[in-house]
Amino acid sequence: MDIEKINKIVKTDIKEGLRRIYPEIFEDNKINFEKLKSLLSGEIIEKEDDRFYFNWAGKSNLYKLIQSPAYGTLKPDKEKSIDFDNKENIVIVGENLETLKLLLKPYFGKVKMIYIDPPYNTGKDFIYRDNFKEPLKDYLEKTGQIDGKGNKLTTNTEASGRYHSDWLNFMYPRLFLARNLLRDDGVIFISKYLAA
Repeated sequence: MDIEKINKIVKTDIKEGLRRIYPEIFEDNKINFEKLKSLLSGEIIEKEDDRFYFNWAGKSNLYKLIQSPAYGTLKPDKEKSIDFDNKENIVIVGENLETLKLLLKPYFGKVKMIYIDPPYNTGKDFIYRDNFKEPLKDYLEKTGQIDGKGNKLTTNTEASGRYHSDWLNFMYPRLFLARNLLRDDGVIFISKYLAA
């Protein structure tokens, strides 16, 4: 085998490995190196071009959270299970981000279906946190619209993001990790919230 064929095989293997781990860096079957650099550095790289970007306050810190190791352990409850040794389906109860990290290694790219019922940022009282609104002053500081003393640094004081940035910071890592668990033909179902 000549060196050109070997290089082509290696490049294909690297590209497919990146596609499995970071599917969001591919655009029209080509690698967007700015997105790859952003994922690897944990920082948002802003570049002026004709593309749309979905950014929000705190997004640059999420890649560090996604890549931080899990410290928990999954422990089966055979007494509550039905025919545990002969079934291939499992139900897991636990903090979902930690659990997703624990499942990545053994189930990467193997899961057929994921069903989630996330919080919808309605502000209503549930077992889990469902109000992600942060104080206006904190949001304006985080987004660089005011300094630590409360002085305006911009004339455009947009505040509606404070209702959604924390929710996006909560959801993005979970959906990112869940996507990596899915097979190529896998699906994720997200329960629709129905307002009362």
